[in-house]
Amino acid sequence: MATAYCMKCRKKVEIRNPSRVMLKNRRPATRGVCPACGTKVFRIEKA
Repeated sequence: MATAYCMKCRKKVEIRNPSRVMLKNRRPATRGVCPACGTKVFRIEKA
């Protein structure tokens, strides 16, 4: 599973409901929700 840093929990968490998105500069990213607090989390992937 993908992980991201949650700014609210201040720790790395596994992304719940991950979805792949493409940024304007054509870099892949993963967007989802923190399982602990429900905050949106975002991670830019390697090109």
